[in-house]
This record gives sequence, structure tokens and C-alpha cells, in this order.
Amino acid sequence: MSKPVLNAVHFYPVKSMAGCTTGEAAVEPWGLAGDRRWMLAAPDGRFITQRQQPTLALASAEPLPGGGVRLAAPGRAPLDVAAPGPGTDGPTTTVELFRDKVEAVRAGAAADAWLSAFLGTGVQLLYMDDPARRRPIDPQYAAPEETVSFADGFPLLLTTTASLEALNSLIAGGERAAEGPLPMDRFRPNVVVGGTAPWAEDHWSRIRIGEVAFRVVKPCARCVITTIDQHTAERGKEPLRTLARHHRIGQKAAFGQNLIPEHTGTVRVGDTVEILG
Repeated sequence: MSKPVLNAVHFYPVKSMAGCTTGEAAVEPWGLAGDRRWMLAAPDGRFITQRQQPTLALASAEPLPGGGVRLAAPGRAPLDVAAPGPGTDGPTTTVELFRDKVEAVRAGAAADAWLSAFLGTGVQLLYMDDPARRRPIDPQYAAPEETVSFADGFPLLLTTTASLEALNSLIAGGERAAEGPLPMDRFRPNVVVGGTAPWAEDHWSRIRIGEVAFRVVKPCARCVITTIDQHTAERGKEPLRTLARHHRIGQKAAFGQNLIPEHTGTVRVGDTVEILG
């Protein structure tokens, strides 16, 4: 088998919106540069993703200089939103992201109105102004000083092409075969690795991608977002049905592995992926 190699790099400027593909990305302590620094929340502060609003898959956010984003969605004129600093639109506001309470800065009335009109419900757009201190990673897996962006729980998510191929083969042999094959964008990874055996990533504990070393800390338990077609926002049953039957880790349907970087650097498509443990 050929040596593992980095096949693709993705980041998601606004959590749960369409992602961006790039040839290289800077690895910051809390994730790829520009990844999930923005998030939507309800007026009461609870975070909003495709779990509640599948049509978020149809919206996109193009990164702008200085950390801002250009929002785009069907039926809406694009809107440029600058990255606010602390106090730009009043003090920080507390938002709930799973069990975490995180301080964030509101983007402002124009962004809130644009997104609320697109989704048909009141929402606010929030920015993580200082990821170095806003949200610690679960201490079960990280040191106290290690932090994460608005990602679900960890700085980066890794998937492999061989595992996707294996999963699609299983789907093809099941009663929901018509839903496959599934593309990798269902799993919203940051780094996609080729040249491995199927499910090899389940056994890694430490890797190096190009110049950056990572701890492989936890399998990624998958949620309903994986059942949403990222181009139509329509929901199905796969891959959760097949993962639940054929690839459970710790009693949860799993696909991919969560990473914590050991230091900063840059990862590039074509980088060799070295298995360190």
C-alpha cells in the first residue's frame, strides 16, 4: 500500500454553512485558520446548526481579509460582514454550545437580519474574537490551556478516503442503497487522508501531517447532519443507519477522528501523513 498522504483540506468559516476547500491552511492551536470562528444562535443564545436548520447547507461564507466573511445564499444578495472586536456591538454575549457557555461578539443588526430572512426565523450571528481564551477543550482529552473554536468539540476532524469507500460499499449492500454513494462533504472534515486501509484511523494515537504533529484523541460520533445532502438540504437515513450497524465505537456510530495540534504550522495537500503511534 502507498504511504498515507493528505488529499484535501477544508474549513468552514461559519459553523454549519458550506465549507471552503484550499490547497493549504495554517494550523492554529484551536484549529485551521478561519475555521468555525463564526456561529449562529437563537435569540436566547442557544447555538443553531443544520440539526435545527438543514437549509444552512445552502448558505456559504467566503473569508475576507481581516477575518470577515461574505455571506451568500439562494435568493439573497451577498452581504459582507466585518470581524467585530470586543465591544463593537456592545459587550460580549453568552452563547450555549452543547454543554459549554462561550463568550462571543455579535456581528450586528445587518447580519442578523440577512440570516433571519434567509432562515425564516430570528437568529444572531456571533464571532469568536479571542479563541485563545474563550473555549477550553474537554479536560478529559486536553490540557487546561488547549482551546477550540466553535467546532463541535475539537480543533480538527480527520477522515480517510478508504473508510468512505468501505462505508459506501456497506450502504450499497443495504436496503437504503439508493441513498449512496455518499460524498465526503457529508462528514464535514478538515483534513482528508488517502492511501490507508479502511478504518485504519481508528487505531492511530498520534500522527504528523507535513510539518505539524497531532494527537488523535477521540473518534467522531456522528449526528443527523451526516444525513443531510449538502447540495439540496434534503434529509435521508444514511449514513447513520449503516454506521450504527457496522461501525460503532463506544456505543456510538462513528466516522473519522478528532485531532488536537501539538504546535502550529501549515498543512498542504500532498503532504505525507506519518503514523507516529
